[in-house]
Amino acid sequence: MTDLIIRPMRPDEIPLAVDWAAAEGWNPGLADAACFAAEDPNGFLIGERAGAASAVISCINYGSRFAFLGFYIVCPDLRGRGYGLQIWNAAIAHAHRRVVGLDGVVAQQENYRKSGFKLAYANVRYGGWLSAPDATKPGIAALTDIPMAVIEADDATVFPAPRPAFLRAWVSAQGHTGRALLRDGRLAGWGVIRPCRSGRKIGPLVADDRPAAEAVLSALLASVGSGETFLDVPSINRDAVALAQDLGLSPVFETARMYTGAIPQLQVHRIFGVTTFELG
Repeated sequence: MTDLIIRPMRPDEIPLAVDWAAAEGWNPGLADAACFAAEDPNGFLIGERAGAASAVISCINYGSRFAFLGFYIVCPDLRGRGYGLQIWNAAIAHAHRRVVGLDGVVAQQENYRKSGFKLAYANVRYGGWLSAPDATKPGIAALTDIPMAVIEADDATVFPAPRPAFLRAWVSAQGHTGRALLRDGRLAGWGVIRPCRSGRKIGPLVADDRPAAEAVLSALLASVGSGETFLDVPSINRDAVALAQDLGLSPVFETARMYTGAIPQLQVHRIFGVTTFELG
């Protein structure tokens, strides 16, 4: 196929990719589009036929060594014609020699392997109704009161590359609420909750241990009230899985976290909630 024209999306076009993700049932956040291009303005690609959008994908470059691929969607009535492979190859080319990560649907793992991706672990989305607590635990602060340099340093333990522009956008986005837990003046846990097309998602949720994660999660719920809530959990973090299950949340679906090249050595035991399946 040669009739697909692939180019970077303009900022005003990125909501289209988010809308398509919603149609696939991925339940994006209401302010996601405003945050997603912050780190790499050229990381969203669109494929057009005769001027009509036919395929989208994102490959966000974080610094010089890491990229994350997401939003890999072809219009349903155009699938099976090779357009997906064309836009996939364009995204991989955008990453150049960087290690690339993704959260792919389990059914496509074999295809991702053929493209050089290796399975690191599964991420599981848990969902259900959570009630807001009556009070928050000691040591809780607004995440906006924590210096960004401190947040960025802590994020570096759970994400393979610096992403300062994205973090600033994520923490301050409309509708996003962040809370942090301080122990002896040190950041022991932090997280963000945001409204989605359905309910809300908590992500990231990063903590030294389960009690710290529980304290931050409780504070987030107290800030927004009771409601349908989703939490994306690395399956190899047993404490995170147990927390989701003890909250009464149920598995919604599973993704395969995969990487090209060496699998990054992250403190996965501190990841109680993935930031976003689309951007890592």
